[in-house]
Amino acid sequence: MKILGISGSPRKGQNCEKMIGAVLEAAKERGIETDSVFISTSEVSPCKACGACREKDSCVIEDDMEEIYEKMRTSDGIIVASPVYMGNFPAQLKALFDRSVLLRRKDFALKNKVGAALSVGGSRNGGQEKTIQSIHDWMHIHGMIVVGDNAHFGGITWNPVEEDTVGMQTVLETAKKLFDVLELLEKK
Repeated sequence: MKILGISGSPRKGQNCEKMIGAVLEAAKERGIETDSVFISTSEVSPCKACGACREKDSCVIEDDMEEIYEKMRTSDGIIVASPVYMGNFPAQLKALFDRSVLLRRKDFALKNKVGAALSVGGSRNGGQEKTIQSIHDWMHIHGMIVVGDNAHFGGITWNPVEEDTVGMQTVLETAKKLFDVLELLEKK
């Protein structure tokens, strides 16, 4: 089993990367292989809507997406962490989501992978649920199996995450649910 953690923040070393770090550490403790994508250190250009990916199994834009496609294809579960920017996820994460259309067009490569979402805002009620719902929309469009933390949509924190013990508990509960569902699917 393999989990891919995607930090959708353009800010290096900040809240989203800390949440993903906690999730991947918990995965390793359960013997689950991990991988990561940090938007802060990745070059992901916006989709040009050129349609070239309809004809071949690659994108004409030369950036880090080919490596990211491979990480997404080879993972059993994907967990995405995002900050709230103007009530939703940032443009850099939107570019990754838009470019993932290649994975949907060819073979629904993300179908039946398990997905979960985490979000951090500037306050306790800073748009995190809407941001998580938007991430879930992306997952549903790909045919993924979406999980929350058993009581809510996903892990919700406020800035700074290391001081938000309640929020970080929802992050870890969301991760646990992701792991549990992956293990159930593996048994089938």
